[in-house]
Amino acid sequence: MGRLTVLALRMVIVALLAGSLAVQTVLVPLMASDLEGLDAEYSHLRAPFLLIVVLGVVAAQTVLVCVWRLVTMARRGTVFSHAAFRYVHAVIGAFVAAALLVFALGALLAPGEAVAPGVVALLGGAGLAILGIALIVLVLRMLLAQAVARDVEASLMRAELAEVI
Repeated sequence: MGRLTVLALRMVIVALLAGSLAVQTVLVPLMASDLEGLDAEYSHLRAPFLLIVVLGVVAAQTVLVCVWRLVTMARRGTVFSHAAFRYVHAVIGAFVAAALLVFALGALLAPGEAVAPGVVALLGGAGLAILGIALIVLVLRMLLAQAVARDVEASLMRAELAEVI
């Protein structure tokens, strides 16, 4: 991986992490105060909605931190090791959790007339898309497993060759 690519990616990750921290520290409290004015019939949605938002931001932060670690491993040339799987598994788990949170938000908003049915359908589609991303990362994990296996096999062959020579 080139230095410029790594630097650019890290700058994007830092900006996204800073933005997510701003959401957690500024926007969530503002949303909480705005939601205090809900009608009585929708006031029960306030706490679950805020919890879903906070947990969604945590899931995004988890992905960002794990990608940072994987980029560091790629830069050092150690990404084709078993240590990388821990971060890939965390990314998959975070995407699955995010998809479940989006589905939960849709289920939370579906009953009654809090939002239009189209919004609930859009949330279902977004949840499905996020779940699709988790499946793509799972496929990439399988490719990583193959690459690690080939790397181990190549190391063994190099060791055997060194013994022969």
